[in-house]
Amino acid sequence: MDTKTMDTKTMDTLDHAHFAAIPWCARHLQGDRVIIRAPSCRTLKPADEDTLFADTLNSERGIFRMLQVYEDPLSPTERVNEIKVFLTLGSGLNGYPSVCHGGLVMTILDEVISDLVPINHHRKTIPSGAHMTAYLNTSFIKPVSTPATILTRAWFTKIEGRKYFMQGTIEDENSVILARADALFIQLKSAL
Repeated sequence: MDTKTMDTKTMDTLDHAHFAAIPWCARHLQGDRVIIRAPSCRTLKPADEDTLFADTLNSERGIFRMLQVYEDPLSPTERVNEIKVFLTLGSGLNGYPSVCHGGLVMTILDEVISDLVPINHHRKTIPSGAHMTAYLNTSFIKPVSTPATILTRAWFTKIEGRKYFMQGTIEDENSVILARADALFIQLKSAL
């Protein structure tokens, strides 16, 4: 079955099985409070929202598998401050031979970092509403190889009203940081 036509539950199961079979990834998928799911960007929404990750990049040569992991806070009123997202990248993302294009590295960081906001909207720990990237300052430390499985981490550093300051990294299987980003997302005053 084509991953673009799968329902979310089937995709969650296949993505979970894929990463659970990779020993260094499987270590992150264990724990009583660990929540594991497909990132929301993997589901195509009305008006073509999330088309890039749900459709365009969703292939064996693109981003073949993607799984979000975070620890459920002890209190329902506590914010989720950090998430991890595993991605299996194909060679269709190359800029150079066996190296992911830098623009896609930034796109991955932007998407994963921004996902902290809707998770917390859903928990009602931050106000709901649309948010957009104000800046994404990215440092490329080492090439992101393809094909490969990577770990992208994202966390809040500060929240000031409608401003969400966050950071993120992309790591390889040995926990070597390949890229990092400082980001600011702004909660919009009105809908787009």
